Parts: sequence; C-alpha cells; structure tokens
Amino acid sequence: MTSLHELAQALQDSRIGDAIAESRYMFPIFEGTHLLSLVFSVGLIFLTDLRLIGVFWRQVPLTEVLHQLRPYILGGFAVLFVSGGLVFWSEAATIMASPLWSIKMVLVAAGGLNALYFELVIAKRREVAENHPVLPSSVRYAGLASMTIWTLVIICGRLLAYVPRWGS
Repeated sequence: MTSLHELAQALQDSRIGDAIAESRYMFPIFEGTHLLSLVFSVGLIFLTDLRLIGVFWRQVPLTEVLHQLRPYILGGFAVLFVSGGLVFWSEAATIMASPLWSIKMVLVAAGGLNALYFELVIAKRREVAENHPVLPSSVRYAGLASMTIWTLVIICGRLLAYVPRWGS
C-alpha cells in the first residue's frame, strides 16, 4: 500500500512537478498568482465579514453586499486553488512534511464549512433575507469566525515557506 508521503513524493518528482520547480518563470508566476488571488478573494471576504459584524457598510443591505461580491470571491478562490495546487505539485513532499500543511488544510476546510453554513442556513433566515436593521448574533459570529479562520490560513501558508527550512 502506498503511503501519502510516497504519493506526494511521486507528485513532486513527476515531469510536471520538476518542470514547475525548475522553471525560471513558472514557479514564481504560480506563486505570485496564488498570493494575488489570496489578497483578492480573502480581501473581499474580509469586506463581507466586516459588514457581517456591523463595522462596515452598515447602511447597505447585507443581501446586496453578498450578491455583489460573491462572484468575485468565488472566482478569486478558483484561481487561488488552481495556483496553489500547481505550487503544491512542485513541492508536495516538502510541504506535506510540515505540520503546518495539515493545520492549514483543516483551517481551509473549516473556512469552507463556515461559509457553507452561513450561505445555506444563516443567510436564509428571515431577519437576514429581509434585511432587518438588527441582524442576528449568528451573523456576527459567522463573520468573526471567518476572519479568524482565514487569518490563520494565511499565517500557516506563509510560514510553510520558511518553517521546513528552519530544521534543515
């Protein structure tokens, strides 16, 4: 039976993994794209979260903020996941050796679950859907959870570039 580490090593050692890692331009382009799409998508999420917690755009109906920003957030995440997958492909075994990778993936899943719960449950509540001036506390909690989770994802992701090298 093949271990997860062996699969990661095979992915990293593949022709595509080697091409990305050894290319003068591919790796920096993919990593730069990953960082820019991160700034774009998570930046828009933070704007949305600030509206959820009642700090920003209070006069704008929440449903309008969600409707306007959702396509850009989802598009940014699509680019984020593709570019992140390509960066991962070139360093899979190295990245997976760090406990930060597991923590980051658990946090990404938590961020996705928080967003799904918000979209499928909280946003469907009458007070939210009808844009009541006083939103339920669950809306604020979802925004705070989102900001916390995505901040931790970014911290773990950035540390991944340095922590595996600390022990070397």
